[in-house]
Amino acid sequence: MVDTAVRRRTALLEVEDLAVHFGGVKAVDGITLQMRPGHIYGVLGPNGSGKSTLLGAVTRLTPLTRGRVLLEGQDYTRVPARKVHRMGIARTFQTVRLLDDRSVRDNILLGQDTLARRARRTMGARVDEVMERVGVREVAQLRPDELSYGMQRRVEFARAIIGSPRLLLLDEPTAGMNTAERAEIGTLMKQLRDEGVTQFIVEHDVQMMVDTCDHLFAMNVGRLIAQGEPLEVVRHPAVQEAYVGKGAARGA
Repeated sequence: MVDTAVRRRTALLEVEDLAVHFGGVKAVDGITLQMRPGHIYGVLGPNGSGKSTLLGAVTRLTPLTRGRVLLEGQDYTRVPARKVHRMGIARTFQTVRLLDDRSVRDNILLGQDTLARRARRTMGARVDEVMERVGVREVAQLRPDELSYGMQRRVEFARAIIGSPRLLLLDEPTAGMNTAERAEIGTLMKQLRDEGVTQFIVEHDVQMMVDTCDHLFAMNVGRLIAQGEPLEVVRHPAVQEAYVGKGAARGA
């Protein structure tokens, strides 16, 4: 058996027996998983399977019914959501959350709001770099409500990475994008992984998950039903029945 201290040194994120119940609804019901540094993890599941609730619990925006979450062995289960960002955890949301009365550039700068004032003065070059990487530099002075939904997603992505997080949680990051745009975001995710950024993704595009992720988890009705290599998970009988469907799995 692997010593607990050794295991925790090799894990960036640990989720232990995590449950989130809303009255009689068990949105997440006893999830245990680990994520190693510098990998891309994805979670598959039908609507209502608990994927976004799990992300909310990891970022402490959603109260837990039971369980623990640890970052590099540090239990942060009771850390307020407003302080989680300072630990190096950032996320995007299932529904775009941008300020329409601020420019794209200003929205992205909000992602580094925990930095000291002196550090903020050096952020000009950093925000330009991030906008270039994500493909929104040409619309920097526009408002989010002047952009397509896919471009708004890019702005959220840029806001999430500007603070150089260790753990990046992405909830449907390519929603509203065409095939070419999704491929661009997938390439960016791999670049960030190679730079040491661990990522946890919820995405309905199964093929993108197979092409991008190093490891997949699959959920159904709040429980983990499979995990492992992406193709193995997609082809797992329980996953086919719950989410993918046999035809889609053969085509993945």
